Amino acid sequence: MTIRFGAVTVDWFGLASVRLEGRTGVVIYIDPGPERYGLLDGFRPEDGDLVLVSHGHHYDPDSIDRVAHDDSIVVVYESVDAHEHDGINEQPEELPYEIERVRDDESFILGPLDLYTTPAFNDPAGPHTDESGTPYHPEGQGCGFGVTVDGVTAFWPGDTDAFTFHEDLKVDLLLAPIGGTSTMDRHEAAALAERMEPGLVLPVHYDTFEAIETDQDAFVVDVASRGVPVVLDEH
Repeated sequence: MTIRFGAVTVDWFGLASVRLEGRTGVVIYIDPGPERYGLLDGFRPEDGDLVLVSHGHHYDPDSIDRVAHDDSIVVVYESVDAHEHDGINEQPEELPYEIERVRDDESFILGPLDLYTTPAFNDPAGPHTDESGTPYHPEGQGCGFGVTVDGVTAFWPGDTDAFTFHEDLKVDLLLAPIGGTSTMDRHEAAALAERMEPGLVLPVHYDTFEAIETDQDAFVVDVASRGVPVVLDEH
């Protein structure tokens, strides 16, 4: 279903794939795909004015082609390299769009949109590491995105742990990853939402595959009990 918040409508397709549309008509996609999960099956709107790609796991040229149009701007984290991912041959710069590479600490303006990026990674000393103790997402491999459209600031932290710097951000809509394993889990995300005090929380990045299955209803109860508005998009 479509979520309406202020001047923005929001659709979640699974994993981290989100569509934002402002009242003025601008359309933003965050991390569309990857196609192997079938998130965009039967969906080819080609209406995205801006496409944001937070890290290599979410980089997929076919999914970008589904949502982008001829004049789209595709913003990609600086370390994304197609050669590091099986089945992907096209580097971002080979796609037929305007490509902007970004670091994880930038603020910039693209047309009517204000954007910023934040670091996104798993702490080597934290719980989100593999059996060898290696973080699923090492520092320097991804970013989070904040984007302000028609007065609403939406924030996707990326595939990341919860960090204290998140608490300093002024966010209207928090797209909270809750699946755990390679991101914060539902308990960590609920505690972060309480500290950030956004206008609305929409949980994402869960249930797409077994490793990130979680109890979204328990998350909603947890967040609501902390006095923070929360909603589910049960696609």
